[in-house]
Amino acid sequence: MPDIQEYDLIVVGGGIAGLAAANRAAELGLRVALLERGAEERYLCNSRMSGGVLHVAFHSINDSAETLIEAVNVATKGHADPALVRALAHTSARAGDWIKGQGVKFVRMSLVVDWQNRVMAPPRRIMAGADWYGRGPDYALRTLANNLIGRGGRIVQGAEAFSLMECGGACVGVSVRMRGNEHHISSTAVVLADGGFQGNLALLDKYITSAPEKLKQRGASTGVGDGLRMAQEFGAAITDLRYFYGHLLSRDAFSNPRAWPYPQLDELATAGILVDGNGRRFADEGAGGVYLANAVAKLENPLSTWAVFDKAIWEGPGRNARIPANPHLIRAGGTILQADTLNELARLMNVPGQILEDTVMAHRRAVASNGFDQLNPPRSLPKDKSWLIDRPPYYAAPVCAGITYTFGGVAIDADSRVQSLSGAPIAGLYAAGATTAGLEGRSGATYVGGLMKGLVFGIRAAEHVARIRH
Repeated sequence: MPDIQEYDLIVVGGGIAGLAAANRAAELGLRVALLERGAEERYLCNSRMSGGVLHVAFHSINDSAETLIEAVNVATKGHADPALVRALAHTSARAGDWIKGQGVKFVRMSLVVDWQNRVMAPPRRIMAGADWYGRGPDYALRTLANNLIGRGGRIVQGAEAFSLMECGGACVGVSVRMRGNEHHISSTAVVLADGGFQGNLALLDKYITSAPEKLKQRGASTGVGDGLRMAQEFGAAITDLRYFYGHLLSRDAFSNPRAWPYPQLDELATAGILVDGNGRRFADEGAGGVYLANAVAKLENPLSTWAVFDKAIWEGPGRNARIPANPHLIRAGGTILQADTLNELARLMNVPGQILEDTVMAHRRAVASNGFDQLNPPRSLPKDKSWLIDRPPYYAAPVCAGITYTFGGVAIDADSRVQSLSGAPIAGLYAAGATTAGLEGRSGATYVGGLMKGLVFGIRAAEHVARIRH
């Protein structure tokens, strides 16, 4: 690559957000280069390893904007940036049509669950482990990459962006390292779309957990916060860094590749209880699996926790997920302890028997009386039925927090323009996807859908650059 190149737009990161931004910009007549750190043909990123479901806060992307705004506000407890919520809600259907028009294929996975009506095809098979190769998201990224090249765009792999170029307060390019050499690439605008910082243990230690090595990387772990760092060095506002999107996994995931990213153990813990190494509850199971994964990560020892449940849960919610723990965790060789009494189960778990029994009995009384607010900690009124945990045999599964991507990052506006510390947009600098903040994680571990967030704000970034360029 020559030392100086000039483009209308440089995109950093080749996931769904980056490829959407690059393709939409090329469609609109801009000269585009996409820089991807991964050098492999099928470079790993969270988009490629995802489940491929396009949804907004577990609602169909074709729902009315008013419905989607309400759904996001409920999911985020009203803390999401209103301008970003409106932009997401008003662009989702169009973004879905756009990516379908790119040649990405979709199937409907459920006739009764409306938010599963747009799943990238071919869908993930019903099996445990990292089943991404040749699945819908992998196909989608390869399709978008081929489209970009066909539109005259350029994809440069093995390119590590390390600094943003500045002139008169505006971002005018990117400095990259390739094969030991530095290159400076000029552009009218830059979109940062390199994912979150989940793969950076130092940042995880600083913002999320005191034991980052005890979180299981549930995704590609290629997001190391380069975009976050570069934007911050350029004077960008950075917010909401304490939480992440993830799920509860079997603790065996650290040694058994078939135990992640699926099956997740959320359904076992949210129907039953989640206890620490002393047999006590420590989190609100009714708040859901993403919340519980974050709660586990905040513990002094995130590898000390157990999901405790009974036969009714194992045969009920344990079988309800798309890739359920029952039977897939067993097939994958994951650990499930079983006993006819709570005291015997406690012995197998190596936790105090009386404490575990007291914990289960207190929960059982709360379920029977609907007195969840009397628990310590209180339990939210669950969306689904809470279970008594009174039908032996009793089970315990060792769990860990699986982290997929971080919620916080660079502050943006509705057109994906990066905001400065003063609140004004930084000229020429945009961001999209998991690099950004403002929608998820502002009130805790609140999730609205990573693929749609990346797709929508990648498209909106490209369209704004095209408007000012033309």
